[in-house]
Amino acid sequence: MSEFMDEQAPTPQIKAFWPTALRLVRELGRFRIRLVVVAVASVLLQVAAPRVLGHAMDLIFAGVVGSQTPAGVSSGAVVEGLRAQGQGQLADMLSGMRFVPGSGIDFPALAQALLTVVGMYGLAAVFMWIQGRILNDLVMHVVYDLRRRVEAKVNALPLSYFDTRQRGDVLSRTTNDMDNVQQALQQAFAQLVYSLLTIVGVGVMMFTISWQLALVTLVALPVSGVVVGIIGKRSQKLFGAQWKSTGELNGHVEESFTGHDVVRVFGRGPAMRERFDERNEAVYGAAFRAQFLSGMMMPIMQFVNYLGYVGIAVLGALKVANGQISLGAATAFIQYTRQFNEPIAQIAGMANMLQSGVASGERVFELLDEPEQPADVDAARDPEERVRGRIEFRDVDFSYTPDRPLIRDLSLRAEPGQTVAIVGPTGAGKTTLVNLIMRFYDVDAGAITLDGVDVRDMTRDRLRQSTGMVLQDAVLFEGSILENIRYGRLDASDEEVLAAARATYVDRFVRALPEGYGTVIDQEGGAISAGERQLITIARAFLADPAVLILDEATSSVDTRTEVLVQRAMSALRAQRTSFVIAHRLSTIRDADTILVMEAGEIVEQGGHLELMEAHGPYRALYESQFAAAQAVEAPDGVEPGSLGSPGAAETGAVEGGHRAT
Repeated sequence: MSEFMDEQAPTPQIKAFWPTALRLVRELGRFRIRLVVVAVASVLLQVAAPRVLGHAMDLIFAGVVGSQTPAGVSSGAVVEGLRAQGQGQLADMLSGMRFVPGSGIDFPALAQALLTVVGMYGLAAVFMWIQGRILNDLVMHVVYDLRRRVEAKVNALPLSYFDTRQRGDVLSRTTNDMDNVQQALQQAFAQLVYSLLTIVGVGVMMFTISWQLALVTLVALPVSGVVVGIIGKRSQKLFGAQWKSTGELNGHVEESFTGHDVVRVFGRGPAMRERFDERNEAVYGAAFRAQFLSGMMMPIMQFVNYLGYVGIAVLGALKVANGQISLGAATAFIQYTRQFNEPIAQIAGMANMLQSGVASGERVFELLDEPEQPADVDAARDPEERVRGRIEFRDVDFSYTPDRPLIRDLSLRAEPGQTVAIVGPTGAGKTTLVNLIMRFYDVDAGAITLDGVDVRDMTRDRLRQSTGMVLQDAVLFEGSILENIRYGRLDASDEEVLAAARATYVDRFVRALPEGYGTVIDQEGGAISAGERQLITIARAFLADPAVLILDEATSSVDTRTEVLVQRAMSALRAQRTSFVIAHRLSTIRDADTILVMEAGEIVEQGGHLELMEAHGPYRALYESQFAAAQAVEAPDGVEPGSLGSPGAAETGAVEGGHRAT
């Protein structure tokens, strides 16, 4: 047990329990007045019922006493007679009762009291059912709204947020934590409101019976507060650790499933299982400690309540014996004591759920409170006509972190219809360059213009509608091939989709599939090959008909035969468009109008392929190192050597792509 209770284990804390809890309560703003009114009505009925039931018991006891005393005398005379006989204690007890000597139990009054009690409990049950309906509707609306806001927030967050966080943790916040918040709102918070109202109502009724007995009962409150304060503070930290560890575990599982082929190829299954066990152990340890501590509240508070019962039983018996309260009032008070302690015990019992829900709520609110990407300017200067595609960088500086500058004083110009290739080592800033064009990040200094308009003065929607991207990883969505191509322009007709497919060579392989364009593929595109997935993404970009095109190493994951088709598809896609091509295979960009060689965020060389080769600079060194071992490689049957980008292609010019004929 000690290994789980180690105080030295580092656990993240809930930063603000009460502010987060109150924020969750504020989320329940809709129908709160109606909910409180119904809850108050239910509580009042349940609180008043024991007093009426105590009156019924007084009727029974008074009837029994009256039937055993002589008729024709007053109750006071009976009491004085008992005192004269030396039975002072019995006299004191009867002095607190209303009985009629010689009369038995008043059955009509007793029946009326019992029917009143049954009716009150019945109405209370109806109000509780109504309360449950209102609460369920309220919670569903709140959770629906929270999920909608989280989804909108995810779409409004800058790319830097996702670059600096594990995707599994973000998914956990939007799924597991949201589910946990819903459970807490439905159960813990609803019960909390009802319990607090019950404690107040019962407390008032107990003081109307006997303030001394009420004080004995209230001793449980400060003791319970100390227990909750000590144990709750520690368990809050552990619940935060539990959900943080759950997010990390989800991230690891996602990595394992997404890259299961790589894991198997390199025999890293045992290592991945070991990491899974470590993170699973972290979730288990945090959850165990949190539940263990929260579970201690109930038995401790039950023990305190039992001590209170003992005190009330002794003091209540003395008061009945002394005639200070009636037997029915004492019975009602004992029932009130149970009603008073029950919600306290319920609050303690749901403490773990409440704390867990608040911990998840804090993680959800942290996501909702993250700064969003800067809003578009009010007076946006979107081009009125179709964008031509003239891109210019003017003395651009950019860095992801202030202490590590990446791009410094960069200037370049791409005219409409030109193809600009970007090459360089990893970390040189190639992808960053195109991210700045798309305004996934904003520049620190300088400006990027599209047709002479600063992209920061344009709306992001207009900028990105004018820009298309084909990424290294071909991202497809669950659905048919036709739907995946139409994703580039949702209002495109079937004929326009088919035209884009034919222009990008997708039609060649789709016709051979049993379901044709209706073939359904999963999110990873498992029904088709990597090259075919890439062709579909190119067709998607072709259908969007952008003025500016960005190709981020779109042929890196395909074989040489498929590369020929991909190059031809990209050639059709680049026609009459300003294109930025990030490439590691220099064979794919020799026909570019301009080749930019980047190192450490700066353009160290710029020019055409032959010009850069003759300059004997970094580009030539990169080219020769890449193709030094390719001289002896023969092209596949039926494919011209130049189309694959062999060294001889640089001299013959038989290169496919760009604006040259194939």
